[in-house]
Amino acid sequence: MLKIFTLFADWLVFGVFDFSTRSHLGHSLHFFVEDTSKIFVLLIVMIYGMAWLRASLNVEAVRDYLKGKNRFLGYIFASVFGSVTPFCSCSSIPLFLGFTTARIPVGITMAFLITSPMVNEIAVVLLGSLLGWKFTIAYVSVGILAGVIGGIILDSLRAERFLKPFLRQAILPGEESHEEDGGSLKLQKLTASERHKFAKNELKEIFFRIWKWVIIGIGVGAILHGFVPESLIAATLGKGQWWTVPAAVVFGIPLYSNAAGIIPVAESLLNKGLPIGTTLAFMMSTVAVSFPEFVLLKQVMEWKLLVVFLLMLVTMFTLTGWLFNYFWV
Repeated sequence: MLKIFTLFADWLVFGVFDFSTRSHLGHSLHFFVEDTSKIFVLLIVMIYGMAWLRASLNVEAVRDYLKGKNRFLGYIFASVFGSVTPFCSCSSIPLFLGFTTARIPVGITMAFLITSPMVNEIAVVLLGSLLGWKFTIAYVSVGILAGVIGGIILDSLRAERFLKPFLRQAILPGEESHEEDGGSLKLQKLTASERHKFAKNELKEIFFRIWKWVIIGIGVGAILHGFVPESLIAATLGKGQWWTVPAAVVFGIPLYSNAAGIIPVAESLLNKGLPIGTTLAFMMSTVAVSFPEFVLLKQVMEWKLLVVFLLMLVTMFTLTGWLFNYFWV
């Protein structure tokens, strides 16, 4: 099925525009046309489909459900919930605030905040179509695991102590829920017409929010694909030296992007010989750790918690990169 996009790019670039199959520009344009058409079609189908399914999900019900679960189940559920919400690192913060003021433990809320920008249907579509399902499953698993581990660590540190006063007051002593059972995830009953309306609006909102990132990301990937010599990347980050993984994580921090923008770039980097773990660490750092996100978080967190949050993510992403570079075959 996906072969049709390659044939379309062949026809347009090498047929209609008559670029040489040996030219760097021709290869760059072919990469751009094939990936853009493929990603846009897949995004439209998947965003609409996931929105249709998610139309019955009541966020308030999710909040109440989380309050009624024990901590470990809460971490897992929050990470999984984060993986099906199409938010970037900054747009996840309003839900983070809502969960916190609802007296959901900070660790559970942070599990959502970590996973949400890293894993969503957009990331799954792009990764599956561009990098294969083996890589996709690994990435999704790492994203959810990072949320669970991060939640456990932050709760063990009693991270609520380092929230701003107005949020600390919302988590009154003795009022956090520690029930082992309770809570029921109730769904809204919507008609097919209401689901379609919700899915159409969701598609419009999300697509028009990310399409430019798709163009930018694929454009950068196309330049790397067609013009950057493989030897240049291999000589710097492609040898798999231990320091290349933390270097990739640090390099990704200021490059604020979302999955739609960074995954095409990752595809080009992998094609140029960048090791899988180094690429994975770079991707996670770019989408989950960003300066704009930390500017927003500074409004609700003290510096101590921000530093702990940053160091925790950088450490997890670095360890993930090292493990994948060592074990991935």
